[in-house]
Amino acid sequence: MKLLAGNSNLPLARAIADYLEMQLTSASVRRFADEEVFVEINENVRGEDVFVIQSTSFPTNDNLMELLICIDALRRASAKRITAVVPYFGYARQDRKPGPRTPISAKLVANLITVAGANRVLSMDLHAGQIQGFFDIPTDNLWAAPVMAADIQTRYRGRKIMVVSPDVGGVVRARSLAKRLDNAPLAIVDKRRERAGESEVMNIIGDVEGHCCILIDDIVDSAGTLCNAAAALKQQGAEEVIAYCSHGVLSGAAAARVAASELTELVVSDTIWSGEADAPGSKIRRMTIAPLIAEAIKRIADESSVSSLFD
Repeated sequence: MKLLAGNSNLPLARAIADYLEMQLTSASVRRFADEEVFVEINENVRGEDVFVIQSTSFPTNDNLMELLICIDALRRASAKRITAVVPYFGYARQDRKPGPRTPISAKLVANLITVAGANRVLSMDLHAGQIQGFFDIPTDNLWAAPVMAADIQTRYRGRKIMVVSPDVGGVVRARSLAKRLDNAPLAIVDKRRERAGESEVMNIIGDVEGHCCILIDDIVDSAGTLCNAAAALKQQGAEEVIAYCSHGVLSGAAAARVAASELTELVVSDTIWSGEADAPGSKIRRMTIAPLIAEAIKRIADESSVSSLFD
């Protein structure tokens, strides 16, 4: 088995390789003068089981092209099996037609990855479960919930914990985390989104007074939803509000918005690398999911069960 990393998240790729006690495959992934992507693999991969680690985060289109060209290079180098390890799957929020004459971009990206030559896909906390069905190749969707639950139990043991979904659509995810936290009680934020990137909290379903509230979501982008939800929870008597999110997109002024919010802390996984360290004293904390992804890679290579990771 070999691990090949694109440029989108080298720290995560190196952490995965360290966990597996392997070296990343030597390769050159660079740009021509006109920004075209060029990939050259400097090792023999013929007959190998190769895992390409590449999040399709910002700059999304550049990172997606890197992934596709890496897969094509491996296919033409006669790799036995190519698994696209995409910790953060870009375009996942475009998973349906919200209106007339709009694309389903998640399906288009799934087609591109398949046609490029991938034999399998490994991702984490896809925005919608149906995206697995967009692929015509085996697709494993990992959950960050076990890692989050372990972190919450370590840091907030003995507190009166309540898990909160920031919207009705996230109830299944919140209930899954609550079960892992000894069946903690559950609350829901009822909100109305007038337009993309803007939300207004309407009501809190559940009694949150005196609880340490854990907001759980898959993607934090502008952070407006989480900050509004935190303010509403505090108004309803919540003792403290901490947010856990699988993917920290954190675009625009999101970090500043979190810093000025009622959130005590925002915990995100390291599926997305911003390219620089978080500022000292920041409310944003990174939680590594490298061991979880590495264990899944190991099990795929060994042809053993991946789902048993979550039993």
